[in-house]
Amino acid sequence: MIDVLLFIAEGFEEIEAFTVVDILRRANIKCDTCSIAGSFVKGSHGIEVKADKLIEEINKNEYGAVVLPGGMPGAKNLKENKRVIEIVKNFYEDNKIVAAICAAPIVLKEADIYRKHKITSYPDFKEELKAADYIEDIVVEDKNIITSRGPATAIYFGLKLTEKIVGKAKADNLKEGMLLNFVERTAK
Repeated sequence: MIDVLLFIAEGFEEIEAFTVVDILRRANIKCDTCSIAGSFVKGSHGIEVKADKLIEEINKNEYGAVVLPGGMPGAKNLKENKRVIEIVKNFYEDNKIVAAICAAPIVLKEADIYRKHKITSYPDFKEELKAADYIEDIVVEDKNIITSRGPATAIYFGLKLTEKIVGKAKADNLKEGMLLNFVERTAK
């Protein structure tokens, strides 16, 4: 099983970050939150959290996936961090999972790894990402890149990562246990 590195930067979207962390940890997948500046990071809605790791402590060889939550200015802060871009490029080149949700696909653009892939993002970033094969869907997977739309899609994003790492059966069990199947059945 692979371990996951999830970056958080000042202004990150809390739902997108911690829904993914929660789902991965429910699946017994190690997922470390990693701050790009200081141990405590404040999200876009004022929730301050302590990161598991600092970017200076990261050995990219310990992880098989990197996750980039959106939020503003969180995604912009990730995009402007040279070390984040270097790590994202390395993961992509090593055929490791690179996952981004909401505004965070702009980090994939900055790393210049988005053009050859089907991706999605928060609708406001569609035009900025037009050089990719842009698809409006809840979660889009293309080779080792996984992208998703935004806060409301975070559960599906986390489940897709779980499926990719430990298999569909585990993701389906989590979906049932979290009552997502019930919600989907009764919402129709």
